[in-house]
Amino acid sequence: MELETEDALSRGIEAARERLLALQHENGYWWGPLVSNACMEAEYIMLLHILDRRLPQREQAVAHHLLSTQNPDGSWSIYYGGPGDLNATLEAYQALKLLHLDPETDPMAKARQFIADHGGIEASRVFTRLWLALLGQYPWEDLPVLPPELMWLPPWFSFSIWDFASWARPTVVALSIVMAYRPVFPLNSGEDMPEIERGQKRDRRVKSGWDAFFYWVDGLLHRYHRMGWRFGRRRAIERAFQWLVDHQERDGSWGGIQPPWFYALIAFKVLDRLDHPAFQRGWEGLEAFGVHEPDGRWWFQACISPTWDTGLAVLALCGSGLEADHPALVRAGNWLLDQQVLEAVGDWAVRRPKVKPGGWPFEFVNDHYPDVDDTAIVLMALNQIRLPDDARRKRALTKGFRWMVGLQSKNGGWGAFDADNVRTWVSRIPFSDFGWVSDPPTEDVTGHVLESLGQFGYDDAWNVVQRGVDFLKGAQAADGAFFGRWGVNYIYGIGAVIPGLEAIHYNVGEAWVQRSLDWLEQHQNADGGWGESCDSYVDPSHRGVGLSTASQTAWALFALISGGRATGQAARRGVDWLMAAQSPDGGWDEPWYTGTGFPGDFYINYTLYRVIFPLLALARYRKAIRMAS
Repeated sequence: MELETEDALSRGIEAARERLLALQHENGYWWGPLVSNACMEAEYIMLLHILDRRLPQREQAVAHHLLSTQNPDGSWSIYYGGPGDLNATLEAYQALKLLHLDPETDPMAKARQFIADHGGIEASRVFTRLWLALLGQYPWEDLPVLPPELMWLPPWFSFSIWDFASWARPTVVALSIVMAYRPVFPLNSGEDMPEIERGQKRDRRVKSGWDAFFYWVDGLLHRYHRMGWRFGRRRAIERAFQWLVDHQERDGSWGGIQPPWFYALIAFKVLDRLDHPAFQRGWEGLEAFGVHEPDGRWWFQACISPTWDTGLAVLALCGSGLEADHPALVRAGNWLLDQQVLEAVGDWAVRRPKVKPGGWPFEFVNDHYPDVDDTAIVLMALNQIRLPDDARRKRALTKGFRWMVGLQSKNGGWGAFDADNVRTWVSRIPFSDFGWVSDPPTEDVTGHVLESLGQFGYDDAWNVVQRGVDFLKGAQAADGAFFGRWGVNYIYGIGAVIPGLEAIHYNVGEAWVQRSLDWLEQHQNADGGWGESCDSYVDPSHRGVGLSTASQTAWALFALISGGRATGQAARRGVDWLMAAQSPDGGWDEPWYTGTGFPGDFYINYTLYRVIFPLLALARYRKAIRMAS
């Protein structure tokens, strides 16, 4: 590398590092707000109505936010720059009616037309129609049934709640209570939606296959619900209620995410348990997920990511050359040690009862659901820093390492929250039309685990590592790409897998690995960066296609550098793009969503990705070029 070029690169790294350091919280963690879509705010407004807890100032701030995020055609999208989404538009429209926005105003008229043009209420997902049923705007009998009797099924039995992923499980339990009662919380005059097209009634008939079977079962459950006497239902509801009480987190949430949290609060309302301490904690805890903007807007986060952000920030700072005992890293390391789940035995133990606790959660608090991905990242972060209490650090590493390895699935890969959560039937039932409801092993999580294992000196001579590699080989797409479950999309998958292989000293020169790198180079944009739209999850023609973004360009560089192509033109052009796109404050502008919640249904803009990943990519590039020269 020419001296002038390296100097410019180092200046860019230093600026990004200073920007990231300035964003650290005084308690040691990093935490960037997570932006999703209008359903969060719309459902918050509907929840206030259901709980009869109207907050006039807050409601106006939400209305301001909803109107500010509406598209010119009257719709709301589920990611920046994406097409209008019927579900989000319906829910936002109903929320604005609750906030008494005149339906004849231009925003409402346009939204109404969009809804009519896209099939009306009947074309929306189950969750949207469920919210409308709660408000008396849709008939309960036209929704699928979710019986609370599921609570009686043991973990080994198909159709039990344990076949659902961690994010869906508390949602299912809470909704089984709500749907058993089919409550309606009437709207006042002017708050209902008679002007909205219902659309063509859904045809419940399915001609063949498992879909036909599950719709037949749903029909039986509807008839069962209409029976005057239902054996064991009262006890099943009480069992579900107690499950919710037992699974509430210390911050008042369920699972650290919005859906089960809102539905659990509604379940307490339905059961007339608003005086229960768990309800009070749940209601009060909502405030921590809200974001107040300087312009008066207020919006709600679907989840929060301090552990994830902090672990990644530490890796980026260490990679940039910050001293391992720098005060910022010491504060972050001590905070991370405090976040480790060492006592609570979460749902993961149902399938791995012999594994001892030791993982890290995504959020500030989530004792029931630590996850493998966060644990892999935090282990790498703690391994690269020096702390005053080194003995405690080493104990944390040992316990976290054992927990992470213990959650390997039988097929060799790692899922996010559970081992062997692979029963696909849960996605076939009529209720599950809203995204992934199981947690199978994925390429990106497995790649991060291998990278973590490699940092601790393990290679593919160890059976655990070899099984992980075999899983990745089997999961690779025919053209060489790797699916991105938690980031958009194939660029993220490749950016997680290749560094993992390099870390375990795998021969990245093998043809199957090089196919991934070829795929990246073939999908590089003319400007030198990389980008991939969320559309890639639903339209294969969008795989690897999109406007260049800082985070996705960084992920591509991770793979090229780890795959031995740091000195190539593709990597150089990617670095040039990052340096040219860097803002004066040291960060990057990135309104695009590059995080994935549920492929095809829910996406996230991680607001710190735009600083953390480019910093780490530039630092790794500088190191690789220096070693090559």
